[in-house]
Amino acid sequence: MKVWRKAGLGLSIASLLALTACGSGGSSGGQGGASSSEILVGVQSPTTGSEAKMGQDINNAVQLAADEINEKGGINGKKIKLVFADDACDPQTATAAANKLVSQGVVAVVGGYCSGATLPASGVYHNAGIPMVVTAANSAKIPAQGYKEIFLTNGTTVHQAEAASEHMLKALGAKRIAIVHDNSAFAKDLAEITKKAVQEKGGEVVAFEAVNPEEKDFTSLLTKLKSAKPDATYWTAYYAAGGLLIKQFKQLGVPGAIGVGDGANDKTLIDIAGKQAAEGTFVTTSPTPEFIPSAKSFTDSYKAKFKGEPGPYSALSYDGMRLLADAIARANTTDKAAIVKALKETKGFKTFGGDISFKEDGTLEKSNFIVIQVKDGKFSLPK
Repeated sequence: MKVWRKAGLGLSIASLLALTACGSGGSSGGQGGASSSEILVGVQSPTTGSEAKMGQDINNAVQLAADEINEKGGINGKKIKLVFADDACDPQTATAAANKLVSQGVVAVVGGYCSGATLPASGVYHNAGIPMVVTAANSAKIPAQGYKEIFLTNGTTVHQAEAASEHMLKALGAKRIAIVHDNSAFAKDLAEITKKAVQEKGGEVVAFEAVNPEEKDFTSLLTKLKSAKPDATYWTAYYAAGGLLIKQFKQLGVPGAIGVGDGANDKTLIDIAGKQAAEGTFVTTSPTPEFIPSAKSFTDSYKAKFKGEPGPYSALSYDGMRLLADAIARANTTDKAAIVKALKETKGFKTFGGDISFKEDGTLEKSNFIVIQVKDGKFSLPK
């Protein structure tokens, strides 16, 4: 199990990025158009559709970070103004959302939850020369595009597949693995890379299946899995279908453990599956606030401002806004190319999940994935 390094959250860029308790909200978005005293930053996330909760979690966290920065004087004397764009986790909607942000004159973008939406949007930002700090989407296909403007603060599917295969084959002692995805860009990518990782480690993939993400009855699939007798089954898609899959997996008596990727990492997964069925489910995930001691002040501020718990990508999104602000401060300009250069030169930026430095392709130098499990109706670290 990875040991969390306690992140020192002070920054060298004056005190404007200090992690302090949040006061009243100061930045809002949606209208576009920045004054000379403002820095316009876009936020792309899904706020409609099946993943709307995740999008709102991201938006809230970015808002919290921007408000705190503004309360400390902003960036080089200018306040952050956020402009929100809903991508609905849909490629066409995402393209329209990205074009909207470009037309409104944002100097940078934070967010990106679904890889299938982030992929086409990143091309729009690339063509406009606008930097994007991607705080959740992590398909390896995103950096493979070669866009110098795109930076991922979440480990990629390669990192996640390594964590998943390692956990199933070594921690669980599984040899026969079943992998299920929903054909979405992220889920299929993670499934294929996990299959390769399992096979390279000497495991056998006894089932590799795709389902309709809108499916409600998985009887046919699970009957097939039951006959394959897997030691472990890994769902690589999202929590809505994932919760139903887990519930029916247990009802039909499919053997072996079951786990999910980070797209299904939300407490709603447990609610859908039911506490009893969800018990023991493992989850491969990037940093989440409840397992990071140094994130307590962030969690308290988030709860006070939004009257609810932060989501699984809230800490990453909060830190993504802080990282972008740090890069703009170091660039000492809102010139997009200069901000891209500053992001690329980031070394050891302090975040909840550890220090961030980027490789040449805009991905993290070090993976931030861990494995958690459901115990007594809650997510917890394995003993």
